[in-house]
Amino acid sequence: MTTSRKRGRPASLQSGLRWRRIPGIMAKSGLGQDPQSTAAATVLKRAVELDSESRYPQALVCYQEGIDLLLQVLKGTKDNTKRCNLREKISNYMDRAENIKKYLEQEKEDGKYHKQIKIEENATGFSYESLFREYLNETVTEVWIEDPYIRHTHQLYNFLRFCEMLIKRPCKVKTIHLLTSLDEGTEQVQQSRGLQEIEESLRSHGVLLEVQYSSSIHDREIRFNNGWMIKIGRGLDYFKKPQSRFSLGYCDFDLRPCHETTVDIFHKKHTKNI
Repeated sequence: MTTSRKRGRPASLQSGLRWRRIPGIMAKSGLGQDPQSTAAATVLKRAVELDSESRYPQALVCYQEGIDLLLQVLKGTKDNTKRCNLREKISNYMDRAENIKKYLEQEKEDGKYHKQIKIEENATGFSYESLFREYLNETVTEVWIEDPYIRHTHQLYNFLRFCEMLIKRPCKVKTIHLLTSLDEGTEQVQQSRGLQEIEESLRSHGVLLEVQYSSSIHDREIRFNNGWMIKIGRGLDYFKKPQSRFSLGYCDFDLRPCHETTVDIFHKKHTKNI
């Protein structure tokens, strides 16, 4: 998975949170060549690179992972001088990670947050749970889905899996709004019947599904009432057809190859009704 951020260095990071390169940890902190030390150096080097490129969400993840690795190295270090150097290095990285975290939180409040995930052709590891779990919590009670292609059997199953995820997650969803297009061919009856069955099943779990149709819908987006908005280029239909009914990925969608697509994630203070 690769991610990118289409923004220049924010003014707040240019001034009050000015980025500065931290000296190489292998040379300055006396880290050895053991696997854990090497892993820490590699992850933190990547964090600094991402930071310098203004790719702050990804940099924060690498900083946090690298700090955890450095703490493990610290536990196994006996030399007092090396321990002192490590503590100073860890403190510097923790300060930088905290500054980035505060900045990203402010971006969310200001409605300016934007993260982009590029799913490569045949990539795996992008089940709905893996893609959406970061944005679902107990504050989510209402969801809006705009997707013109909830028509054919496999697309109805995709929507069903998405609904199942909403029921399983810690969020307390009470209402799901679906805006899609009506199949004008031979599968119109199957589409209507399938959505009706999903509606009845959700009702048994205390969730209301409201379905509307539009002949002009084109955009694909998913919104949660906690402010998150996710736009997937292919909508929910980004999985490839399994090779057979008994191939890996048929049941576990983290193992299912994907079509190439782009996921854009935003955060806004309020979501609007469809």
